Amino acid sequence: MTTEESNPRITFNLTEGGLLELWLNETGRALLIKELQNLSEKWDHLHFDPEGRGDLRVSKIPYRETDRILDWGKIYLRPDEWDARYFPHS
Repeated sequence: MTTEESNPRITFNLTEGGLLELWLNETGRALLIKELQNLSEKWDHLHFDPEGRGDLRVSKIPYRETDRILDWGKIYLRPDEWDARYFPHS
């Protein structure tokens, strides 16, 4: 099976120690990059879920038994201007 034929695999998890990990196959990486590049001030977030209702379908299958899967969520684009106005950093 070539990369173009494989199903996207995107897995978000927290390790036993609380570290966020993102696991991708090549097709999943291409899809995630495409979706991130589509974010704009007019379309500022995307949803991920395991059922494919959102913008990204993610896997519920952990790579390790101790992983805690994050299978529902949002990814936000926050332009610098918005952060300066609504969430100023020191």
